[in-house]
Amino acid sequence: MSQSLIGVKRVELSNRQEQIIQIVKDNGPITGENIADQLNLTRATLRPDLAILTMAGYLDARPRVGYFFTGKTGSELFTERLKKFKVDEYQSRPIVIEEDVSVYDAICAMFLEDVGTLFVTNKNSMLVGVLSRKDLLRACIGNQDLTSVPVHIIMTRMPNITVCEPEDLLLDAAQKLIEKQIDGLPVVNPSEEGMEVVGRLTKTNITKALVELARDQHL
Repeated sequence: MSQSLIGVKRVELSNRQEQIIQIVKDNGPITGENIADQLNLTRATLRPDLAILTMAGYLDARPRVGYFFTGKTGSELFTERLKKFKVDEYQSRPIVIEEDVSVYDAICAMFLEDVGTLFVTNKNSMLVGVLSRKDLLRACIGNQDLTSVPVHIIMTRMPNITVCEPEDLLLDAAQKLIEKQIDGLPVVNPSEEGMEVVGRLTKTNITKALVELARDQHL
């Protein structure tokens, strides 16, 4: 989960926090002491509330100036957080097979791992291909012996493979999934030897991120 959300997950705004926001809207910039005075509370009592509101993005603070309202709506905060998410925060474990594995074994691996895409690597563990359900289905049509056909015969090869990297923005990776109309992306670390597969990003990962973020909006 994004670090900016740690500590504020699934916590609804209390009446006091709503009051604090209104006070800052009307009087900001305003110090924590002045906010506490208006609520007849101590500064120490308000410290957790101010921390939550600042972490959530409703308020900002400047040393020797005080707190001020950011002016951002809930939808704007939602969008800002989503734009900061990185691929490595939501990627899943990649399911990898070697290029000499038979089509039959690839079908078994896809079934047992319950995934829609397999990533194919060479002997140096570098990405050389991708296998989708459609690739395997096409291979099954006909009378060929699937135990004798290696996956490198039917896989999708570079440069027709779309990839992403761990530090890529989640939104950019999601855009690739939409544009290419594919189920998943290999997450890779490029090097001089090739591209090492370190994860996979699927539509399910994107959905989990959106659900988590939507829950966090109940701050």
